[in-house]
Amino acid sequence: MSIENWSEGSTQAIELVNSLPIKFFMRMLINFIAVLILFRLVYYPRYKNAENVFTYFIFNTIIFLITFLLNRAEMSMGAAFGLFAVFTMLRYRTENISAKDMTYMFLAISLGLINAISKGGWGEFIFINALVISITWLLESRWLLKRQTTRTVMYDNIALIKPECHAELVADLEKRLGIKILHISLGDVDFLKDSAVIKLTYFE
Repeated sequence: MSIENWSEGSTQAIELVNSLPIKFFMRMLINFIAVLILFRLVYYPRYKNAENVFTYFIFNTIIFLITFLLNRAEMSMGAAFGLFAVFTMLRYRTENISAKDMTYMFLAISLGLINAISKGGWGEFIFINALVISITWLLESRWLLKRQTTRTVMYDNIALIKPECHAELVADLEKRLGIKILHISLGDVDFLKDSAVIKLTYFE
């Protein structure tokens, strides 16, 4: 790239930034702070999944930028929610995504959309973000609801996986793991290794 082309490109970039209204930078700052609190301080300490945090940040940022820029072109509310629906239908085919992770994905997209096109004042704008974060934190904490956890274990006594031995199976698992089991589901059974995959649901 020649110096002239680089200079011209830099000039165009500066003109683009200068053409953006101050509300763009204010909205983007509030959006960034909201998702930082939600995913770094609420989601990550509980699930320790840095890859998902990265994904949520990127999705939120892309949704915010696309929606804000299209909204400047007088995009209708229906078109905005159409864009929202397209992104909410995205699924990764390389791995299964849990309902909880999909819920956080929905929150990432929703915040980006709300922060880009909300028409209220700054007080209402900040309140909505704070409300979403507060409700999520409250539901993730143990103050309102006991948090259920799912764990998959390899069980070595397949004699108890028969339906008539369900109570004995639950009792054996509770004794070994020291937990109160709410629900179990049977996965793959390997008769050669005398083992079975069992999915447990219990309160932490």
